[in-house]
Amino acid sequence: MAAYRRSARPRFILLLLVLTAITLVTVDTRANGGGLTGAIRGRAHDVFAPVQSATHSVLRPIGDFFTGAFHYGSLKRENSQLRDQLAQARGQALGASDAQRELKILSEQAHLDFVGNIPTVTAQVVDTTSSNFEVSIQINRGTGSGIAVNMPVVTGGGLVGRVAQVSSQRATVLLLTDPTFSVGVRLTTNGSVFVADGTGRGNPLNLELVDATTQIKTGDKLVTSGLNLEQYPKDIPVATVRSVKTAPGQLQQDVTIVPTADLSRLEYVRVLQWSPQS
Repeated sequence: MAAYRRSARPRFILLLLVLTAITLVTVDTRANGGGLTGAIRGRAHDVFAPVQSATHSVLRPIGDFFTGAFHYGSLKRENSQLRDQLAQARGQALGASDAQRELKILSEQAHLDFVGNIPTVTAQVVDTTSSNFEVSIQINRGTGSGIAVNMPVVTGGGLVGRVAQVSSQRATVLLLTDPTFSVGVRLTTNGSVFVADGTGRGNPLNLELVDATTQIKTGDKLVTSGLNLEQYPKDIPVATVRSVKTAPGQLQQDVTIVPTADLSRLEYVRVLQWSPQS
């Protein structure tokens, strides 16, 4: 009998609590949350608020975990698509930038005053020499485009070199900094004529046979002399004077010059279809 009372008492308490809750809800609804019932309800919220917050804090990471697990695959696909789109956009931007740069280079070379009416062939640089004994570049034009050995090669900056070898589709251009390269030049300030010699890749050129009495200074410009039987047309920019030194007792000045064309960034060049006999 005692056992029956112990088991029935909790049920009775539970039933009482349920009935009380139903009664409070009914009264609260009719009272629109005001009066004594509203106060009791507010007090109950205050009592159970800490428990509710703690429960929410514990269960929220679990909910986030399952939500993330369900959506992980789709998020991964979306991220992959976004990365592909970003890479494609960057590639298009770089391609547009290269096209604009190439257009600018070609535009600058389209009208060169020093070329005059000499026919030209535009060519792209496709390779540079790896030899320590020759300073040259390869271009993507050859005899099929009307190019021949010894034709001058220029850019918007001035003289680059001359064609040394040629095939049907390719040509080798010997740059003016090559140690075997020589060109007759004229000082624009007073018309004095000299010979400029290459001294190796990245090095300045030497100006030969500059008399000690010649008026020459840093910054002076030199162009091709264009004398009889000279390999290059007249007045093509060649170099700028970098330094002038005269040692005591010397009859000649030690003059170094640097090319006006940027030989380290050659992308497109123009071959002049010209020979001394033309």
